Amino acid sequence: MKIYINGKYYGREDARISVFDHGFLYGDGVFEGIRSYNCLVFKLKEHIDRLYESAHTIMLDIGMTKQEMIKAVLDTLKANKLKDSYIRLVVSRGTGDLGMDPRKCTGKPAVIIIADKITLYPERYYKDGLTIVTVPTVRNMPEALNPQIKSLNYLNNILAKIEAVNAGCEEAILLDALGFVAECTGDNIFIVKNGGLYTPPQCMGTLRGITRDSVIELARKNRIPVHEHVLTRHEVYISDECFLTGTAAEIIPVVKIDGRVIGSGKPGPTTRKLIGKFHTITAKDGVRYKI
Repeated sequence: MKIYINGKYYGREDARISVFDHGFLYGDGVFEGIRSYNCLVFKLKEHIDRLYESAHTIMLDIGMTKQEMIKAVLDTLKANKLKDSYIRLVVSRGTGDLGMDPRKCTGKPAVIIIADKITLYPERYYKDGLTIVTVPTVRNMPEALNPQIKSLNYLNNILAKIEAVNAGCEEAILLDALGFVAECTGDNIFIVKNGGLYTPPQCMGTLRGITRDSVIELARKNRIPVHEHVLTRHEVYISDECFLTGTAAEIIPVVKIDGRVIGSGKPGPTTRKLIGKFHTITAKDGVRYKI
């Protein structure tokens, strides 16, 4: 494995940052998870745009143009000779002191690119569906730490993940401060009801997922009505189908929530159709490279 750190490559055992790095000390930075399929990086431009939007909001100057960042991602894939991979792109504010003041980070930001494999959920869940639970941990309020910022501080998500694991589940639903369904620990959530697709709007404390947007676009192209509005748990419980989306997860069915069976208790036809369509676009929509 060759890991990119500020323009140089290091082996796994030698890839290091300072213990005074603000990303390590305070979660002060941003990241993206990206996938490549058969030497094509899916939605690379969209991921880079989102990275730079997150950095802009936290006033972090990455110090590289978007095109330079795209080249660095592609070069890292080539250096690792990976056709299919999961790419973790991390930018921290860099080295400072033990205080929080970002002005004390006098060096340049740390840009790290890791290209590896990932299996977020066992294969059987894609066939049979997930059982998930709603957890007590509430999604961060946009006025506190906006979930649209894909920051290195994922403690809110991790606390919810711990609660899911303690309940014997792989995944959890987080509600927003008003009690509406927000998203899961690392995925957006969709339900299907009477042939229509429903998902919480991004303004309700959810990340605007790139896979989420791809699914919405696919649904509309295939004449599946799409509705972005607030959802209660009741609406989720009585849905015909439910599935989650994310870069690492792709599209994964959900068949039971909080002990309630969803629909037939098996992955439904709309979910299966969208999975097939999604695999089609991952083979053609992105930036190609050669190894």
